[in-house]
Amino acid sequence: MTQATDIRRVAPLHTALTLAAHGVPSLPLRAGKVPFGNCRTCAKNACGGRPNMKTPGPCQCTAPCHAWAAATTNPHVLNSPQWAAVWRHAAAVAYHPGGAGLTVVDLDNAEAIAWARASLPATRTVPTTRGEHWLYRGAMQSANAVRPGVDVKSSMQYARWLGPGTGTMTALPDVVRALTAKEPATVRPVAVTVPAPVGGGECPHRTPTYLDRGIAMAEQRITEAREAVHATVYRTFLAVLSTHGRCGCLTDAHTARLFTAAQAKGESVRHCTDAWTNALTTLGLSHV
Repeated sequence: MTQATDIRRVAPLHTALTLAAHGVPSLPLRAGKVPFGNCRTCAKNACGGRPNMKTPGPCQCTAPCHAWAAATTNPHVLNSPQWAAVWRHAAAVAYHPGGAGLTVVDLDNAEAIAWARASLPATRTVPTTRGEHWLYRGAMQSANAVRPGVDVKSSMQYARWLGPGTGTMTALPDVVRALTAKEPATVRPVAVTVPAPVGGGECPHRTPTYLDRGIAMAEQRITEAREAVHATVYRTFLAVLSTHGRCGCLTDAHTARLFTAAQAKGESVRHCTDAWTNALTTLGLSHV
């Protein structure tokens, strides 16, 4: 090994080991700022990839495979013989922001930087070739092109290491989280036909406070669901109908509010309609 080759290998490896010592999962990049290809065993993802690809770290082959998922803080892996040949050809080092509990707002040009300065809380910044990286404490979903010239890199994504940057890193703000939020689909209100109140008379739920509070609580329950969204939507519809479905006080506007909350969590109109229909059937409220 020539001295020049040794220097090229040691410099990126030293950076990766330094990052690992500070709890930042890192990985080598080849020329072009892209990860090395998978090894022969994992070529074309023949191994199936890491389970769900949700956490960084090497797969069973112990080679730096699967892009961001190869990032690791284990110095023994970084120094392993399997990685030695890769480090000899490494052009740079990347890291997994989400694995370090960070989010990078990647600003690709002057216009994007101007937008960030006007719209985002000040935080640590790192100069890049064409723009800046703004670093925040906290991980979130990654997304590309959230605005012209703006990418969000955090979970299941990698960012090139360009130095520690300057400024005080601040907590991930809601305005950055909102950049990856999906716009809710337009809801077409679904008419709901339910039996008239038993015995006639005034509906006991027709007070605006009682009904609106119930709908608001149902919306909140759906919005706060972090998993099992389908089941949560169905159970919420079931709860609303069990309380208000037999007296006929629900209107199209109430239904639309619930459907909008569900669609904001990724549910389709069809799924919402099916869940509502199933809830009606379960309670014996559906008409043939």
